[in-house]
Amino acid sequence: MLLPCYNEEAAIAATVAGFRAALPNANVYVYDNNSRDRTREVAADAGAVVRSERQQGKGHVVRRMFADIDADVYVMADGDLTYDPKAAPAMVDQLLAGQLDMVVGTRRHEEKDAYRGGHVLGNRLFTGLLSGLFGRSFSDIFSGYRVFSRRFVKSFPVLSSGFEIETEMSVHALELRMPVGEAETVYAARPEGSQSKLSTFSDGWRILKTIVTLYRIERPVLFYGSIGALLVAIAIVLAIPLVITYVHTGLVPRVPTAILVTGIIIVAVLCFFAGLILDTVTRGRREVRRLAYLSLEAPR
Repeated sequence: MLLPCYNEEAAIAATVAGFRAALPNANVYVYDNNSRDRTREVAADAGAVVRSERQQGKGHVVRRMFADIDADVYVMADGDLTYDPKAAPAMVDQLLAGQLDMVVGTRRHEEKDAYRGGHVLGNRLFTGLLSGLFGRSFSDIFSGYRVFSRRFVKSFPVLSSGFEIETEMSVHALELRMPVGEAETVYAARPEGSQSKLSTFSDGWRILKTIVTLYRIERPVLFYGSIGALLVAIAIVLAIPLVITYVHTGLVPRVPTAILVTGIIIVAVLCFFAGLILDTVTRGRREVRRLAYLSLEAPR
């Protein structure tokens, strides 16, 4: 049981107690990420194993957790009392029964303050964007409540540093075509005095950049091919007047435009070939990740 934690003294004790009661045979780890209150002491008093990650950001915390902890099944949730610990046993059973590699706890919020309207809209937009780019998605790609198999955790490189980590997890599962599932869970409002570290605009921008970057890496033919096609379209638009003038007069008076069109076409061709070359590299990387994934046993 993994709990990333920042400054959540008011909620961490209840969170640890809740997961210890729901999963009595599990070891509960709390990873402190530069908290400035008594979070560490409170978590330890509640019965958790407390460790630290000094690099600020949830991605850094997850990277450290996945590297340090060895287990057959991992349950990850934020330590702010927003996720329902009672849902964890059913999510673990779903993972084991279906031999899945990840179960995402899709959030159902009944309290008005639990999930801000901007975050709901952003979640829907990014979920739709991810589905459009990669062909499939999850209902709630930003949920921090997830259950993983060992082979997911140990084959996941964790390149993100912040809140875009959930997006990277989702793409990792989709790209390797892992068996995954979803389970609806209650999402509660944060306790009074506890504030979310998620910034709607700055973190939203980082998440968008992460999606585009992952699309460029995982779909280079489509990414660079789209750029090449756009450049060809621009070149055609610029070339049409030149062609018409040449047909009527046999002359090309606008030499700079002709040179520009030629340069654009050359860049477009280079984009197409760059996409093809990088696609070969991507397939090789994906095969290596797939072999690393297959070298570990399925959950059972």
